[in-house]
Amino acid sequence: MAYDVVVIGSGPGGYSAAVRAGQFGLKAALIERQPRLGGTCLLVGCIPTKALLHTADVWDYFKDPESQGIQCRDPQLNYPRVLDRKNKIVTKHSKGIEFLMRKNKVDVIKGQARLLGGGRIEVTGEKGTQTVEARNIILATGSEARMLPGLQPDANLILTNIEILDMPAVPKTIGIIGAGAVGVEFASIFNRFGSKVTILEMLPRLVPVEDEEISKELEKHFKKAGIRTETGAKAENIRKNANSVSLSATLANGNREEMEFDKLLVAVGRRPNTENTGLENTKVQLDRGFVKVDANQATGEPGVYAIGDIVAGTPQLAHVATAEGMVAVAHIAGKPARPINRNRIPGATYTDPGIGSVGLTEAQARAQGFKVKVGKFPFAANSKATILDKHEGFVKVIAEETYGEILGVHIIGPEAFESIAEAVTAMEAEATVESMMATIHAHPTIYEAIGEAFNNVYGLAINI
Repeated sequence: MAYDVVVIGSGPGGYSAAVRAGQFGLKAALIERQPRLGGTCLLVGCIPTKALLHTADVWDYFKDPESQGIQCRDPQLNYPRVLDRKNKIVTKHSKGIEFLMRKNKVDVIKGQARLLGGGRIEVTGEKGTQTVEARNIILATGSEARMLPGLQPDANLILTNIEILDMPAVPKTIGIIGAGAVGVEFASIFNRFGSKVTILEMLPRLVPVEDEEISKELEKHFKKAGIRTETGAKAENIRKNANSVSLSATLANGNREEMEFDKLLVAVGRRPNTENTGLENTKVQLDRGFVKVDANQATGEPGVYAIGDIVAGTPQLAHVATAEGMVAVAHIAGKPARPINRNRIPGATYTDPGIGSVGLTEAQARAQGFKVKVGKFPFAANSKATILDKHEGFVKVIAEETYGEILGVHIIGPEAFESIAEAVTAMEAEATVESMMATIHAHPTIYEAIGEAFNNVYGLAINI
């Protein structure tokens, strides 16, 4: 008997799709080539990274307890214990996914999957090769770190998001190539753990997908924190030494500088895992390795869907994969579903200060011809931010001038990745600036800064 749905890949999108299929009463299976379930996000991505970032947040308080009125003599960072905590969190949640599969009657098949066409999947694992039949297939094979030409990651000197998570000790110096979310998050972690951090980014600013003012604010804070940031810079002639990595950097001003680091993190983006998956046996269409889909996540091959990092045109974020999985399974089951809206996808970067954003940047809104009004509110004027001693950053609202449509919200500051939820909900509900001005925000809270920013679209913020 063929499965109703077979999901290939157990990351957030894949396992969530499998759970939803089980909830809808579909006979479902989940294929995973790794020994543990969870995919990149849980095993070597979002979750372990945020575990380290949380420890860095806690460590910040121990480094300066006197400002809180606490005496703490000679605090020590026990990095092996930090790694142990991180690993326990990953293990707990990976086992949690196994439980969810049993609860929802989803069969787990371990092995490497390859499409044969006609709803057949070849799975090669420890027990040999078997063929699985499915009426519908959801591709959720994820992505892996891109590497610079001529380089290969190793466990000691040249690292990706995988190897850096298992370093046995905090390095004295670390170079980071790439200032997207991965690069700046690891910069924030290891700067606070005591490493001397240098970021090299080819584009003109850090976190280039964010609003330009967000990028400027993060760079300002990073420089204040002692992180060297070189934008418009190119790294060349990267070479391994016995115990270090050297490179030649061409800086934005044209100067060349030789640099040497104990460790080098390459964080220049991620490529989709679509090679060697048997797509040539189907009518699935690719765009530079990414899978083309329609609004229901369906590909050009009948009965084959794609979600997550391999999809063309949507950002490589765990929550996007999950949302796309819900759309795909609903379509398979004949249930109603709302397709992904690109402008309603929140971005979250867990640096210090944190970043949260949704919708259009100011530059994008103006380029699309909107008459724009901007409201900003600084966290320096927020009482809870003062209590937390986290004054950096601001909330920025991009609105359409005539009708008060909310086009985008961009936050950099304390817990920005949590506060952005209100803006996402408001935009999904098609609330206007006026309705958000009338929304009562609890005091004292971080998120009341969002209410002030909406008021300030019309120059009516109270606390500035």
